Formats: sequence, C-alpha cells, structure tokens
Amino acid sequence: MPPENRKYTENQKQIANFANAIAHPVRVAILELLASQTCCYHGDLSEELPIANSTLSQHLKVLRDAGLIQGEINPPKTKYCINRKNYAVASDLFASFFKPSADTEFTDQGVILCNS
Repeated sequence: MPPENRKYTENQKQIANFANAIAHPVRVAILELLASQTCCYHGDLSEELPIANSTLSQHLKVLRDAGLIQGEINPPKTKYCINRKNYAVASDLFASFFKPSADTEFTDQGVILCNS
C-alpha cells in the first residue's frame, strides 16, 4: 500500500481530471462537435447524438466540471462552447504526457524496445 503522504503534481492531477472527462465515447463526440464550431453551439445536442436527454445532461456535467466546456442553460435556449483556455491546457498536457522520451526506441511496428 502506498504511503498516504504521497503527493501528486498538479500536472498529474490535471491530466487525470481531463482523462476522466474524456473517458467515454459520448463525451469525445460532444467535444468533437463543439470543437468543430466557430462559435457556441445553440440547439439541442440530443438531436446530434443518439442518446437520451438525461444521459446527455450527465455527460455535459462531467465535461463542465472538468472545465473542458462551458454552457448556459436559459430555457428554451441552451448554449455550449469549448472552454478554449482549458482545452489548450489539456492539449499541451496530453502532448507532453504522450511524448516519448529522447532515448525511447521503437520497432518498425511501433513497439517500444526496452533497454536492459
């Protein structure tokens, strides 16, 4: 069991937060849809995605809580946008996280070679 006083870095916490938020295909689809818009999306996302409104609301909440989207619900209008600042932060964090180290070697098939 790891010691309780183990501290995680802010980057580790942020990566985990963003990764949790995009850990479902519906949430990925929502982000792709919103990111493809030049302005905020006005309309019913349930018309774009094959899920129930209640399920959609839960997914939107996860994305809002993670800070990846922002939205205003003023019936009958709803507006959702990518939170551009946090989206850029997530992009940078994931790019850095998945960047192979300088001494990482790959086979032709992309398999990492471990040096003993």
